Amino acid sequence: MTLFYTIGIALFSFAVRIASLFNPKAKLFVAGRKNIFAEIAGKVGPTDQPVWFHFASLGEFEQGRPVLEALKVKHPDEKIVVTFFSPSGYEIRKNYTGADAIFYLPIDTAANARRFVRLVRPKMAIFTKYEFWHHYFKALYQAGTPLFLISGIFRPQQIFFKSYGGFNRRILGYVSHFFVQNEESVQLLHRIGLNNVTLSGDTRFDRVYAHAQHPQQLPLIADFCGDAPVLVAGSTWPDDEKLLAGLASAHPGWKFIIAPHEIHEPHIAAVKRLFPGSILFSQLADATGARPTTHTPQTVHLKPYTPSLKPQILIIDNIGMLSSLYQFGKVAYIGGGFGVGIHNTLEAAAFGLPVIFGPEYDKFQEAKDLIALGAAQSISNANELNTAFEQFEGDEQAGAKAKAYVADKKGATAQILNRIDFILH
Repeated sequence: MTLFYTIGIALFSFAVRIASLFNPKAKLFVAGRKNIFAEIAGKVGPTDQPVWFHFASLGEFEQGRPVLEALKVKHPDEKIVVTFFSPSGYEIRKNYTGADAIFYLPIDTAANARRFVRLVRPKMAIFTKYEFWHHYFKALYQAGTPLFLISGIFRPQQIFFKSYGGFNRRILGYVSHFFVQNEESVQLLHRIGLNNVTLSGDTRFDRVYAHAQHPQQLPLIADFCGDAPVLVAGSTWPDDEKLLAGLASAHPGWKFIIAPHEIHEPHIAAVKRLFPGSILFSQLADATGARPTTHTPQTVHLKPYTPSLKPQILIIDNIGMLSSLYQFGKVAYIGGGFGVGIHNTLEAAAFGLPVIFGPEYDKFQEAKDLIALGAAQSISNANELNTAFEQFEGDEQAGAKAKAYVADKKGATAQILNRIDFILH
């Protein structure tokens, strides 16, 4: 089975190289790994023995960030190495000051894994939620390096729990300890003979709760909102945006802030067409000389913005602002539910917003919990969206339930840190 896995990795690597000829993300994926081992050798000293945090992408980074930062506060002399698999994580957080070095993770071959572990010599490795790399896990195990999975979540449908999943179960066997989000994950791991499990919860609750106490100040957004009630739509995709366009037309007394998941020029132009009379955040910034450093320049043809226009819809054409936008909202819509799965609902819930999202949410325990509490609704069409919106529009308790849910669930970071702390002494 290892042979088939290795062949699969090789085919994936080849496919990405071909895609890099015409796909910008694939190009970053390939270019970021060029001369990667020379880069690692130049930034990690032979006696450093850092703590290694690996994140698949940006979402996992934000999930594991509370543990990283709490560890750094408690052990300020410890060096931290961070790796990302995806460009959407690395390119946004490559200058993160909480780590001593940040790299792309080399492709999971046996040779790469052994070389990486030999160069970095991590004191421990911490992976967040997903990503089970056979060769890296095995190399860490053979080197005697403790490997922890934090905020893990498992489902019966995963291959680990199938009769034909023996190879994948062996990968899990290399993990020193699992910190999981729910009781179902505990029981599933116990069922396959893995008892090194702690039900610690999800570290995202710690992250979003702390952020909601001290959000980024955004005076331009505050001026746009004024005294109007606001719906904040985060990480939206085209299917989400089509539904929201109809909702905005039906509720002219509300302001709408749309933060698309993709902000490349063709998509922003398409969103502008869906929302006639809308403005881009870059227009607000340009009008006041307050353009943010995270802005991605657009060449969409625009009329100059003046405050007298009083638009209803604001389109966010930059990255890095979304988590603070929810402070202005009364209701949130979370995108992705008409694709592979919804994005982060907890950022909105932490600010006391009830949330609405599409039908693909089954992989997200927090979405199920919020629905059960009456603080969220899943919708499949325009009529259901309008019904959910009108219900939350007049329900002050729904947002309070969302906020209390986040506050009650925080604390995973402390549990994890207490457990791994003995290795750092």
